[in-house]
Amino acid sequence: MRLTTKGRFAVTAMIDLGMRHQRGPVTLAGISERQRISLSYLEQLFGRLRRQGIVDSVRGPGGGYTLAQAMTEITVADIIRAVDEPIDATQCGGLGNCHDDRECMTHDLWMALNARIYDYLDSVNLDELVRKELEKQAEEALTGHTSGHKQETRHVVGSAEIKPGIERKVAVTS
Repeated sequence: MRLTTKGRFAVTAMIDLGMRHQRGPVTLAGISERQRISLSYLEQLFGRLRRQGIVDSVRGPGGGYTLAQAMTEITVADIIRAVDEPIDATQCGGLGNCHDDRECMTHDLWMALNARIYDYLDSVNLDELVRKELEKQAEEALTGHTSGHKQETRHVVGSAEIKPGIERKVAVTS
């Protein structure tokens, strides 16, 4: 199961908004520039976030987006649900019809995983993410080092370690 760019970008954009919302409305153009996310894509995402009551829009000069709720009340699960990102590891979309209109042998396993993922995402709120990012930026400002951008080793659940710069050569025979 993968979280698509829709959910990932929505969370990223909401962290950016959360970091700046106290100064007034935040423009999507500003978020787009800082986060390198297409402006038209952000417009789609924020339309959905607004319809779900997570953000408010302010029109006119000095306009942009503000938070419609306290950051402690907005969870990652809320953001992902608002942009119609499914949190689903099943093949059948949770319907139980994945194997000849019956549940497959692993249906309960994937449904339990869905529940755990949802519970975790519902336990993390925007305030926590904003605080962590602000702390990280303060640390970087003090040390002059950026953390997390260049890691020697990247870990992926269920996969071998992937080290940058190491290429695998695959022989192709015909």
